[in-house]
Amino acid sequence: MQKRRLGGQGLEVSALGLGCMGMSWAYTGYGDEQESIATLHAALESGITLIDTAEVYGPYSNERLVGKALKGRRDAAVIATKFGFRISADGQMTGLDSRPEHIRTAVDASLGRLGVDHVDLLYQHRVDPAVPIEDVVGTMGALVAAGKVRFLGLSEASPATLRRAQAVHPISALQSEYSLWEPGVEKEILPVCRELGIGFVAYSPLGRGFLTGQARPADELAADDSRRAHPRFQEDNFRKNLGRVAELSRIAADLEATPAQIALAWLLHRGPDIVPIFGTKNRERLRENVAATKVELAASTLAELDTIFAAGTTAGDRYNAAGLATIDATR
Repeated sequence: MQKRRLGGQGLEVSALGLGCMGMSWAYTGYGDEQESIATLHAALESGITLIDTAEVYGPYSNERLVGKALKGRRDAAVIATKFGFRISADGQMTGLDSRPEHIRTAVDASLGRLGVDHVDLLYQHRVDPAVPIEDVVGTMGALVAAGKVRFLGLSEASPATLRRAQAVHPISALQSEYSLWEPGVEKEILPVCRELGIGFVAYSPLGRGFLTGQARPADELAADDSRRAHPRFQEDNFRKNLGRVAELSRIAADLEATPAQIALAWLLHRGPDIVPIFGTKNRERLRENVAATKVELAASTLAELDTIFAAGTTAGDRYNAAGLATIDATR
């Protein structure tokens, strides 16, 4: 698989990355450790190097899973993890917390769960308005100096926050939602990343499964599936969004590809500084998604997709009110 550079500090990763959240948390069907580990191993064998996790996934269990899967294979992976939430003793997220002392404690705990002496890419998971970003990035930079972290990233940060952060320590990557049905970062955030030399990691590139053409509405999902709370999966919005996915499926069929492959290929065509991280917990879907790197999209196809999925036309917000409240750019 081709490699891409994130930022100007030397971080090189595979063109596609693997998001591991769904192996342990949030989506229907998680919890098959054997298949998840096999999927992680298959990802490395396919050329994927960027493996994305976070302390809050589970919480904690996903980092343990990734650590178990990568034992003896550490050198093949670029491990990314995240801090930034306050987690109660019973495993509930109770708010944001990026106080310097919390960052240091969280990173040491992540290293222990992962079974490594350093992580390659450390993100602030969500910007904490109670803590100046200068203090956050200064603390993260000290972890780089201590050898516990190689490169720094932010997630869902606004242009203003990116500028302030970059003035303290080089930021290698911004991770934010970006996909055919969520192209909002193209207006302001992606241009600022490019101005500052920050790479972009696109999470939920398949719209939390919606863009695969196999999604189900919220009321048909398991009780513990987080998508039950996502506005775009609610009945009226779901029905409206389904029509555009039908168009995506038509284009995919014409190109002898799957909708997921077209959605990932579209992102790969947006620039060499963009790395989508898809989530899957089984090897079959992994093989399908990896094949997106072989899909070439003509200019006419890209233009058609841009028309079908024009910014602002997706029905429903990308998060509910509680989720939106944690997004720096929407505060």
